Amino acid sequence: MRFVRYDRNGVPRLGALDGDGVVDLLDAAPLGIAPALLAALADMKLLIAAGAGGLRSTAQAVKQAPAAARMPLAKTRLLAPLLPSLILCSGENYWDHREEKPEVTRKDPELFLKTGLGVIGPGDAIPLDRRVTRKLDYETELLIIIGKPGRHIPATRAHEHIWGYTVMNDVTARDRQVTLRPDGSSVYNLGPGKNFDGCAPIGPALVTADEVRDPQKLELRTTVNGELRQNNSTAKMIWTCAQLVEFFSTFVTLQPGVVISTGTPGGTAWGSDAELGGKKPMRKDVVTATGYLQPGDEVVCEIQGVGRLVNRVVAG
Repeated sequence: MRFVRYDRNGVPRLGALDGDGVVDLLDAAPLGIAPALLAALADMKLLIAAGAGGLRSTAQAVKQAPAAARMPLAKTRLLAPLLPSLILCSGENYWDHREEKPEVTRKDPELFLKTGLGVIGPGDAIPLDRRVTRKLDYETELLIIIGKPGRHIPATRAHEHIWGYTVMNDVTARDRQVTLRPDGSSVYNLGPGKNFDGCAPIGPALVTADEVRDPQKLELRTTVNGELRQNNSTAKMIWTCAQLVEFFSTFVTLQPGVVISTGTPGGTAWGSDAELGGKKPMRKDVVTATGYLQPGDEVVCEIQGVGRLVNRVVAG
């Protein structure tokens, strides 16, 4: 199934995508539904925590939904499908992204956090605040949604804890993230480089894991104003989704609604920025960026079978 949050007269509501329409979950709820499930139909984190039983009941309700519970998707304003308080992020998870920037060696996944305060939804504006950055960059990433709690989860059982997936644009302030030393080495500051208003567009929908046959075989693309900038596959991840769940669960107990971002491939604007150590790759399948994002730019982040996330940059 595919779940969304949408705006109805200024009030966030939960919906399920059904063909070219949206079914409002509360309007579709049958009479006599259990109070706990009724609450889950109004709160995405509770719906995720309801697990397989909640999904079965929701699917049945959507199938039997009356016409009054349905509306055209084209006339529905979608919101960020989930509002996590924190986003667990893994950087440097594709070899071609490593190769386009200053050399870093590590044996484990890179771990950093993004604040949920920066989450925006599909169609929302990404603000370019020049007091924060003059080098605003895009990063299309697959986002894992945890459904079953656990700690020290082995990779072989990670699938038991993954509820679903969505798309995230890990918007980054490059001039806050990296500083070059005189000797050419670099210092990373992932706190300020990754956390600001609009730094985490998410959506458009949450896709349950059963709809994604293999999360390591998904085509990933980014376009800016129609130019193809990133073109890769999750098959090229250094650490798989399952391995990332194992890694992050080493440190904290993963709870329902926790999200893990899985890194971005090469093709970022950073790769063309010699001032920050970028190493412009010679690729024929993408357009090499000539600069960073500017007001008016339209960024499209697309992952096969998961979704197409569209946002426009505005002066902040």
